Amino acid sequence: MAWLGPILQRELLTLPRRGRHYVLRFVYLAGLWVLAVTAWQASRGWGYSVSAKELADFGAFLFQLLSWLQLSLVIFFAALTAAASVAMEKDRRTLVLLLCTDLSDAEIVLGKLFGSLAQIGLLLLSSLPIQAMLLLLGGVSLTQIVLVFFVLCASGLAAGALGNLIAFWREKTFQTLALTVLCLMLYFLAVEGLGLLAYLPFLPKPMASTLATVQVWLQPYRALATILKPQLGQSWFATPVLQFTLCMVGWVALLSAIGIRKLRHWNPSGEPIQQREAPEEEEEVVEKSPTPVGGPVREVWSNPVLWRELCTRSYGRRPMLIKLAYLLVVALVGLAAWQNLPAAGPQAADRLLPALGIVPVLVLSLLLINAQGVTAITYERDLNSLDLLLVTDLTPKEFIFGKLFGVLYNTKEIILPPFLFAVAYAWAGYIGWEVLLYILISLAVLVLFSSMLGLHVGLHNVNTKAAIAYSLGTIFFLFVGTLVCIYLLLVAGRIEAQFTSFLLFLALGIGGMWFVLGGRKPSVALFISSWVCPAGLFWAVVNVLVDNPYTGTSGDPLWSFLVVVGGFSFTIAAMLVPLLSEFDVALHYHTPAEE
Repeated sequence: MAWLGPILQRELLTLPRRGRHYVLRFVYLAGLWVLAVTAWQASRGWGYSVSAKELADFGAFLFQLLSWLQLSLVIFFAALTAAASVAMEKDRRTLVLLLCTDLSDAEIVLGKLFGSLAQIGLLLLSSLPIQAMLLLLGGVSLTQIVLVFFVLCASGLAAGALGNLIAFWREKTFQTLALTVLCLMLYFLAVEGLGLLAYLPFLPKPMASTLATVQVWLQPYRALATILKPQLGQSWFATPVLQFTLCMVGWVALLSAIGIRKLRHWNPSGEPIQQREAPEEEEEVVEKSPTPVGGPVREVWSNPVLWRELCTRSYGRRPMLIKLAYLLVVALVGLAAWQNLPAAGPQAADRLLPALGIVPVLVLSLLLINAQGVTAITYERDLNSLDLLLVTDLTPKEFIFGKLFGVLYNTKEIILPPFLFAVAYAWAGYIGWEVLLYILISLAVLVLFSSMLGLHVGLHNVNTKAAIAYSLGTIFFLFVGTLVCIYLLLVAGRIEAQFTSFLLFLALGIGGMWFVLGGRKPSVALFISSWVCPAGLFWAVVNVLVDNPYTGTSGDPLWSFLVVVGGFSFTIAAMLVPLLSEFDVALHYHTPAEE
């Protein structure tokens, strides 16, 4: 590893010394174990004798479930971890110091890439024994485990290279995180869009087959599906894993080469270079009038924090680039949702059809809003301007509400699309007007929760990378964990069959929520919130999907509305009140130590 430079060497040496490294490894492996127990009780249940075939079927099912989940986690966190690592260097002005050393451009770019992904690589290695234990059940081969590991590593490297490149390109942390998520979404949509070319009338049939093969080479989920569900009589060596790995390595090489080429052109960006003035110039400066000549002076509002958030470019010079990319993703999701509408009208549609358009846009919106919220605080901390704000005459109310309203204002184009999707479905007759009112109020509460969670986590965690990971990870796991539980519930068809294991799963989610919300400054309200949010969201979704598993009917949406709005509103108040009442004490603030 010496050829990659001292950046990677330092990361490999210091990573095992951090206490959270072992905590994260334990939580990750415990989560996989709880998921395995839940899957067993969901598909088989306790107290029943099973045959060898049933054991093999369960081994294959669990291996598929773990593989899909790990791939989603690796792609999401590899991209954001690599992006946040470089963005933190920029915010702390340490990237300029790296550029002043004798390190080559390749050592900086590749060192930051592989150093930021070292934690994820160790987690993947630590999960191999769990997957290898599935060999005892049957239904899984050692070749499958090895091929899946290659797909996970290649996908993580490609996603990390994308986040690494965008981080070196953009100057602000929020821009980096937002563009990374949006570029990932656009990449998957573009690869899936290649399949539409097969419907062109002038395209020959062999070309359509070639497009399907190219999609497998470029899309991690398609490549993984060829391993988990091989065709009959197909040799393992005939799977397109080698081609997929080569394509991902090619993406890594291309993105890293661009980053190396443009590193010193992009950085430092927007940084004024101060030069020593000559003596005669100093005299002229003293004689000059102090009156500004750059234009009219703008009047600052009574709340300077809110004025800075709304009237300055505190989050970068090109915010429209993020919003245009987001609107492009929304347009593609809307097109896909429109194509899934039945030709017979709302009468022939499934009652859950609106979720195909609303849920993806909502999750993406909440992630971007949360990223804006957490980076609004971490950026101030890394610049050491939070120290100055704490000693001014700013009141806690001015600071917190200034930041909160600033987050909501700067993400107004991101907040609006989920509401428009819900109104469009109601206008077309797929949603009743009463349910529409429930949805709109619930969306407003979730948006406020996402922004407030970002501020709360950013203020209570002095490490930038940890704050970003905790905040975005909470939003990610709230929805992904709920969807996994719902999937297992639909597999079993009976919630009482896996009640014990679901308690373990919820306990893990509640523990993670408690760690994020009240780790540094616990309170009774935050403890209750850590119980209410995961359990309430899970119950609300289950009530809408299958209130009665035997008949397949859904429950009254009013109860789901009350649980979601009540639980998340209480959590918002639990995070907000301490910051407004005793700001310094609630912050538990101290200067971050270098690791």
